[in-house]
Amino acid sequence: MRKSIASPRKQAGFTLIEIAIVLVIIGLLLGGVLKGQELINNARVKSYANDFRNIPVYIYGYQDRFRSLPGDDPAADTRLNPAGTLALPPATRGNGVINGTWNTVTGTDESCLFWQHVRLANLATGSTQVNCAAGGGYYPQNANGGNIGIQSSSTFAFITLPTVMTGSYIICSANILGQFVLQLDQLMDDGNPQTGSMRALQQSVAGTTAAPTATVQGAPGDSFTVCMGV
Repeated sequence: MRKSIASPRKQAGFTLIEIAIVLVIIGLLLGGVLKGQELINNARVKSYANDFRNIPVYIYGYQDRFRSLPGDDPAADTRLNPAGTLALPPATRGNGVINGTWNTVTGTDESCLFWQHVRLANLATGSTQVNCAAGGGYYPQNANGGNIGIQSSSTFAFITLPTVMTGSYIICSANILGQFVLQLDQLMDDGNPQTGSMRALQQSVAGTTAAPTATVQGAPGDSFTVCMGV
């Protein structure tokens, strides 16, 4: 009796329809990931923008209540509860200028005391224990952990500018990645980090010159300090 020889099993393969379905699913997943990342990036840019928009609200709210400028208030020790700290030297109080640099580490500078005064006035949240030292956690921080500060424009020399920035005060926010700088500038200003009311400084490069658009585009992962006049 002859033994039957088993025929080789045919190898199953994917049909064109199955491959097409898989490709469509992969496309949808990739599209969802990219769209989700875009939404996250847009939310971060809006967060940066809100940081710049909130500070003028603090100024106007404090002035409306006390007829004085936070940080510069000559009576912060009597009208705030608990008592606010007065700036030094005494001659600078009440002159309508926020003296000191936006990122000062000197606890008696008006740009440092600005944050204590608006917090004691319940306009902003955060510590009222003055500690402007680097890494002290006293300054408010943006979505990337960079410090946010304010000073008067009359004493601003942080960035070398091709044209003068407008506004009475300069607000600065540090450690903003290059991939968000142009988007933020487009949302808040003219889209050029060298002109208008908003400027950017590349933190990893020695010097203080405002960064041109090409520099920002070429350094999406680098950190920039962005300053805006209000």
